[in-house]
Amino acid sequence: MSETAVVVGASGAMGQVIASKLVSRGLRVVAVARTEGALHALAETSDRIIPCACDISSDDAIEHLREKLTGPVRMIVHGPGVATAGGVSAAPPAAVVDAVNIKVGGLLRVVRAADTRLVEGARIVAIGGLYGLEPNAYAATAGVCNAAVANVVRQLSLAYGARRITAHLLSPGPVDTERLHRIASGVATRDKLTVESVLEKMRSESPIGAFTTIGQVAWAVALLLDPEADALAGSTLFLDAGRRRGISRFGLRH
Repeated sequence: MSETAVVVGASGAMGQVIASKLVSRGLRVVAVARTEGALHALAETSDRIIPCACDISSDDAIEHLREKLTGPVRMIVHGPGVATAGGVSAAPPAAVVDAVNIKVGGLLRVVRAADTRLVEGARIVAIGGLYGLEPNAYAATAGVCNAAVANVVRQLSLAYGARRITAHLLSPGPVDTERLHRIASGVATRDKLTVESVLEKMRSESPIGAFTTIGQVAWAVALLLDPEADALAGSTLFLDAGRRRGISRFGLRH
């Protein structure tokens, strides 16, 4: 039976590209999201994509997803989006808690649903974000939940290492999506700027003046399927176009 990948957040722009990339690598994809219509549209692109509409913020998702898994699981990709609710002084505490539940609780629920089907060499991949390591003034929810995800990935690496199952964190910088443009629009409104000036400032934070692309994130996900990726167990792969310049081991920055 073909091996399966579980992709959470599959109805989003990034999730759709990741699902297609994994299908091209010969995997069946169980595509998970809350929006049933978008999932079925994605499933129409390939008979190797199986839609699974459920809410990973609820424990009910564990059994619902487990019922969709009928073969060996080679990869879990957890990349749901969370609401951007402003900076830490403005974001409602409930929004921060909800974000952690989606990103951290959701990851644990998906892993538990797939646990008995994870094969040797399987990958558990969480898509976090640069804001978990480099906080900014307008995305407290993303910063807090992605920092927590980084810790959980290390814990999963310890918990599953004896089974030769590795966990990984992908940490993109700002990814050029419609969601990024909505964030830029919100900042522009708040600071009485143009959207393009906000986007240009975001680009300038990269030494090469670039956003990360969806295709680059999908490439990194597929790269982790290679056996050589064992060496990256528990690691964070920075896909941030050079934005992070710190030496985290010593707590210093260039």
